[in-house]
Amino acid sequence: MNALASNPIADRDNAISVDDLVIHFHTRAGTVKAVDGVSFDIRPGETFGIIGESGSGKTTLGRALAGLLKATDGHIRYQGREPAALSKAEQRQIRRDYQIIFQDPHAALNPRMTILQSVMEPMEILRDGDARQRQRVAKEALERVGLPAEIGRRYPHELSGGQKQRVNIARTLTLKPRFIVCDEVVAALDVSIRGSVLNLFADLQKELGITYAFITHDISVVSHVSDRVGVLYLGRLMEVGPAAAVTEKPIHPYTQALLSAEPLPLPSDQRDQRRAIRLQGEIPSPLAPPSGCRFRTRCPAAQSRCAEQEPAWREVAPEHWVACHFADSEGGPLDREQSIQHNNNR
Repeated sequence: MNALASNPIADRDNAISVDDLVIHFHTRAGTVKAVDGVSFDIRPGETFGIIGESGSGKTTLGRALAGLLKATDGHIRYQGREPAALSKAEQRQIRRDYQIIFQDPHAALNPRMTILQSVMEPMEILRDGDARQRQRVAKEALERVGLPAEIGRRYPHELSGGQKQRVNIARTLTLKPRFIVCDEVVAALDVSIRGSVLNLFADLQKELGITYAFITHDISVVSHVSDRVGVLYLGRLMEVGPAAAVTEKPIHPYTQALLSAEPLPLPSDQRDQRRAIRLQGEIPSPLAPPSGCRFRTRCPAAQSRCAEQEPAWREVAPEHWVACHFADSEGGPLDREQSIQHNNNR
């Protein structure tokens, strides 16, 4: 158990506590280590961003947080309670508190159901109220996400992508959840409407006190909406810290590489001044992750120690954690490498 691991007493102060979570999938080719020893907490009312490349385990982690996947090992606790240890009746009671909104707003809606029927469906499954009460709650939810009640008579094919995602948000709100996993919720939307959907999430959080886990590969999105950020690579956390610290002064070489690849609206004469970190090769297979540091096969600053020893999970600054042998409060190995090159060029 690492330094961020949870304990049942402290867990009560957190909305979500993840303790050495392991999720493996057994296939004919071998065991896929999708999530392989992850620990973190999400505090009530905060937005915890989770970023990483495709294949890093983000979606698997998100589904586990929403209760859609069982842990192979480790624990996920909701305000100190672990669903696996509860009775079926107790699980059903708390299950509504933890919901997920998926990436594709089109696939998430039944094309044969009207919008109002789709929004009412979760309440019907849980047998909340009678038909009239469900209809009233559904219409209120649609209005709350900025959609007129009359849109309930339409079918999904009659709505835009942004409207469909708002419908999915409304459907989730009918259950009055405390925690929502947002899995790439704006990735399929036009850039012109992403901002309005992200602002909607922020408004709902202020109004209802909802806690979010915000999964995305887009650093600009995660820096805009998150209080803290976790960087995931090949099933392991590389760095966790306040959003401003992670996105403005990253310490781990992987985080630095992700940020350097993010396009910035700079004049052409300034773009060459921004040092891009080019990673070689693709992310390794989760069937056979590298020994030691999992990022070492692509890290520009890797040394022999990185292959021999797994880096410890260390707090290098207040609430800023990193898994790198050579990182400290002054920065990571790539910062020092760049400083040396700068001095040599003078």
